[in-house]
Amino acid sequence: MTPPLHLSLAGQAVEVLRELVLTGEIPAGTRVNEVELAQRLGISRGPLREAIRHLASEGLLVLVPHRGASVPTADADEVRALFELRTALECAAAGLAASRRTEADVVRLRAVCEESRRAYSAGERFPYRLDLAFHQSLLDAARSPRIAEQVRLVQQRVVLLRSGLRDDPPHQHASLDDHDALVAAVAAGEPGPASDAMRRHLARVCAQMLTSLG
Repeated sequence: MTPPLHLSLAGQAVEVLRELVLTGEIPAGTRVNEVELAQRLGISRGPLREAIRHLASEGLLVLVPHRGASVPTADADEVRALFELRTALECAAAGLAASRRTEADVVRLRAVCEESRRAYSAGERFPYRLDLAFHQSLLDAARSPRIAEQVRLVQQRVVLLRSGLRDDPPHQHASLDDHDALVAAVAAGEPGPASDAMRRHLARVCAQMLTSLG
């Protein structure tokens, strides 16, 4: 279980550091420079170290005794393991979303899809924030807090590993199509097709990541 954060400074540092890691600003394989980062955030190293420990508990950083923290790198076994877990969780969530969604849920899902396509058409690199927003909206529609909690942790680790891989525009376009298919199945109230659409989507994302790893 991820430990709670008791210090507000540490809590703020967690969110900033998470953003730096997930966007690849601190690249995979890079050691976290505590002195430089503490100066950048305007905090002491105590709260920063608490934030680092918190992100390490989420799998976003690796702590090595006497060497500090670094951003983990992707490997094929880790990718496969993460997608096995993600598929089990998110296929179940997609089916629940189709059974439990409201009109407001469908409106939100469609809005995220439209925003993602606008960003893609404008030439923006497929932004992790919109991908996470889509999957979070689906989890909200599923109304299963326990599944949502576990999915969030797995998704973050996938986003982290993807940040160090090369872009693939055809894959990004296909992901948008997958999202549209998922929304259609959820809107129609069809648990089986929604779950199947999620399974196909995650299988393709996993295959693309493994190909990018070379």
